[in-house]
Amino acid sequence: MTQPVSIVSGVGPGTGAALARRFAAGGYRVAMLARDAERLARLEREIAGSKAYPCDVSDAGQIEATADRIERELGPPDALVHNAVGGAFGSFLEIDPAVLNRNFQVNTMGLLYLARRFAPAMVRAGHGTIIVTGNTSALRGKAGFAGFAPTKAAQRILAEAIARDLGPKGVHVAYIVIDAVIDVPRMRERFKGRPDEFFVKPAAIAEEAWHLTQQDRSAWSFNVELRPFGETW
Repeated sequence: MTQPVSIVSGVGPGTGAALARRFAAGGYRVAMLARDAERLARLEREIAGSKAYPCDVSDAGQIEATADRIERELGPPDALVHNAVGGAFGSFLEIDPAVLNRNFQVNTMGLLYLARRFAPAMVRAGHGTIIVTGNTSALRGKAGFAGFAPTKAAQRILAEAIARDLGPKGVHVAYIVIDAVIDVPRMRERFKGRPDEFFVKPAAIAEEAWHLTQQDRSAWSFNVELRPFGETW
């Protein structure tokens, strides 16, 4: 029996790596996408069943070339997780407009490029899952997030449009709102003194993404919100 294939974009040391590990543990061949080739190579050595594909998801040409390689080497994907993210802090007066545009290219256009490239094969197969990892900025615009929130809100709406299109064709699309600080070293440094329960574990996020791929099609989720039990919301 051929192993199923998953694609994870934005594979870094936190959520992306956790997603790759979870899908590999579930029996998938995992295509890991990120711009950092050296980091991907290290993870490829660590995660059995994974394969590194250096790629900038904001570049349609790179996605097309990478998709061709993935399909040739692993096969068409059964699951796609768009986890790549571009972010910036600052008010609308402070941000560099070019930064907002760059974040839009990664967060929103990256989703569009990936979905357009891989969804048709899922539709032909009659099954598949596309998951997008988002955050609270997809639901509200705070003053200091003007360089980031608009791109995540657009990303969520695009994901919903894709979900409404692909759902009746047998492809499940879901958006995960992560309302929390992710437990990675740089966040631990930034929020020194916070207890463990303040943070959300990357492995827990990955577990929910995995769960979405296993849902019965009679009860699919679209908007999923994750937060630690003590989070104020």
